Amino acid sequence: MPYAQLKLSTDKPILSWANHELGSQETQMAKNVASLPFVFKHVALMPDVHLGKGALVGSVIATKDAVIPAAVGVDVGCGMAAIKTPFTGEQLEGKLKKIRLDIEAAIPVGFNANKEVEKSVTNWQGWRNFKELHSGVQSLEKKAIKQLGSLGGGNHFIEVCLDTDNQVWLMLHSGSRHIGNALAKCHISTAKELAKLATNKLPDPDLAYFIAGTPEFAAYWRDLQWAQNYARYNRDVMMNRFKRIVETHLAGGKQTKPLLTVNCHHNYAEKEVHFGEDVIVTRKGAVRATSEDYGIIPGSMGAKSYIVKGKGNHDSYCSCAHGAGRLMSRNKAKKHFSLDDLIAQTQGIECRKDKGVLDEIPGAYKPINEVMNQQSDLVEIVATLKQVVCVKG
Repeated sequence: MPYAQLKLSTDKPILSWANHELGSQETQMAKNVASLPFVFKHVALMPDVHLGKGALVGSVIATKDAVIPAAVGVDVGCGMAAIKTPFTGEQLEGKLKKIRLDIEAAIPVGFNANKEVEKSVTNWQGWRNFKELHSGVQSLEKKAIKQLGSLGGGNHFIEVCLDTDNQVWLMLHSGSRHIGNALAKCHISTAKELAKLATNKLPDPDLAYFIAGTPEFAAYWRDLQWAQNYARYNRDVMMNRFKRIVETHLAGGKQTKPLLTVNCHHNYAEKEVHFGEDVIVTRKGAVRATSEDYGIIPGSMGAKSYIVKGKGNHDSYCSCAHGAGRLMSRNKAKKHFSLDDLIAQTQGIECRKDKGVLDEIPGAYKPINEVMNQQSDLVEIVATLKQVVCVKG
């Protein structure tokens, strides 16, 4: 289904690819963003759009000479990585539990960090300019080093999947860990302080922004790019470790060459050209989908996930959805569903089945097939995956 323009009186139009009505809070959030003077052309809402902080999760905001730190959010550079392996489903038989336990032993989850630091982490180029980052994070360098190559919590996950041809894929979802969160909070706080000093009233304090050409904008942009690079490399480090585990079980430790590799952000800002103009595009829960881009759109831990190729749709600022999107909050999911529901909804998947992951139950998410149907003009499906192993953050 193509987009619809929302019938709202805003300075800039709001184009929505979602087929569900926005709630009153969501509508207000969309209106707040579309009323900002520096927003370019229109705001685009993806099919999985839902309530966020300041701006909706699943929104694409193009701006002229300004950036909103809270719209990028605190999990800077959060995104997905996937590789298509030369292995087939038959090779996994009888090995799923061992693979899951090895992943859990090799990749720290939740608030945990690596006990030992591998060479690929200490060799990362980003450490060279850590001293240039915001003064508020200078005590966090050791922690950032230890967390590079760790999953984090919430909806972050590591999965072994099979596609419709029974080919094995490795997939994971993670971001910039504590350091990205700390950097974002430092700059969001600065933006809010600046907004207080300025006389122009914001519709929401979380829409405090920086203007290009100011020292504050330059400092945020530098730290943002650093955190986005950290997030991407964090996924690479974990994927290498993950790949080695699978190769140990399926190839006797012999290294294999991936048949396709994808690594994409879905919480970030970038300078791009759209409709012939230089703009800053903030994708808050959205993936870039130019005709050259491969992307990953995961379902919940009991549903299908999709590897896609972009169609370069300019009305969406060459973007697509980043996942199924939550139907209910974490607290609501815990109250609504039981452990028996979780066991039933994750049948046939090698994963944790305890109360600690109840808020991530598939029923708490929108049906991914509906999300995919609503963006056939944004992406084409390259592969449809179903997980057989899932490690939650």
